[in-house]
Parts: sequence; structure tokens; C-alpha cells
Amino acid sequence: MTLHLIKLSVGTVSVEDLRRWQGRRLKIGGRVFHQTRMMPRRADELLRGGSIYWVIKGLIQARQRLSAIEPQIDGEGRRTTLLVLDPALVRTVATPHRAFQGWRYLTPEDAPPDLGGAPDDAPDMPAEMIAELRALGLL
Repeated sequence: MTLHLIKLSVGTVSVEDLRRWQGRRLKIGGRVFHQTRMMPRRADELLRGGSIYWVIKGLIQARQRLSAIEPQIDGEGRRTTLLVLDPALVRTVATPHRAFQGWRYLTPEDAPPDLGGAPDDAPDMPAEMIAELRALGLL
């Protein structure tokens, strides 16, 4: 069974902002990753096609495929985990999600669908407005 993660993208204000931030990391380190303290217990399920879904400004707005999960030791000798990500950000249907700490597992049934078309093919409106219009049944 495939499983996903959901994570707050702290400090970013848009998918484009996350893309820029990760682009800098890709240029410097040659790959995109998120460092976390905990090793997911269900790593095998995550690596069977799972993604990390990013919550930006209270909405799930994008996802990235997980390509590896690597245990690491940080500069202070503590165990950490690198969630290595595919550099491609895929926009999803903007879906409200409350704040939480850390990451959570997300089942495929609960994951929002991808937006159709190219990654930048989203309507030219703020994600919050799109989510509100969808909730009202107008989109």
C-alpha cells in the first residue's frame, strides 16, 4: 500500500516561494530534501510511490514525490532523517488543513487530487480564494 506524508511549509507564502527556496537548495546541494528529527516507521509504504503534501497558508497546495529516506547524524551528533524529494512540485487542488506540528501520515483516499495541466496551470487567483469558491460549489 502507498502512503503519503503531510507537512506544513513553515515560512513560505506560496507554491512559487517554496519552489524558489528549494531551487536554491538544489543548486547548492544537488538535491531537494526536508530534514526531520524522526524516522517514519512506515518508510517502506512511503517509498512505494508516496509524496509529501505541503500545507501553505492553511491549504494543502502542492506535493512532491518522496525518492528516498536517509538516516543522518547532524553536526551535534543527533540522529535526524532526510526526506529526499523529487524536485518537481505538483500543484494540488487547494484544500483547507489546520495547523499541526511535525508531519503526519496521509492516506491516498484523503490526499487532494492534482490540478490538471502543467504545474503552473493553476487559475490566476490566490489559493485561498480558489478554496473558498470550491467550498461554496462555485468551482
